[in-house]
Amino acid sequence: MPVQPFEFSARLRSVRYALAGLRTLLHTQHNAWIHAVATVAVVGAGAYFDLSPPEWLWLVLAMALVWTAEAFNTALELLADAVTQEQHPLIGQAKDVAAGAVLLAALAALVIGVLVLGPHVLRRLA
Repeated sequence: MPVQPFEFSARLRSVRYALAGLRTLLHTQHNAWIHAVATVAVVGAGAYFDLSPPEWLWLVLAMALVWTAEAFNTALELLADAVTQEQHPLIGQAKDVAAGAVLLAALAALVIGVLVLGPHVLRRLA
């Protein structure tokens, strides 16, 4: 396949497609709504506690990890459903593994959130 020349308009179309994918994620996935609420809560807590740049770095990385895992999970589910609506053990396992990846990312984000925000909360309570 020949390499296409760089076109700015093609890059803009790519961004439009990516934004459409994010809209699909937010409009169709209930877990994404939970992630959105958690994201707003974490950003609000970070602003309230006036976090340092390294603390923000960890929180942003954790949130990005969860959102990325959720997006890949959703993409895999959509592709699997496009292939067949019938139950297939391998497709079921693939969906379960993808959901497990989201769970792992969310648990890691929770640990990071506790490590970063926990000391600030404890100081305010003391």
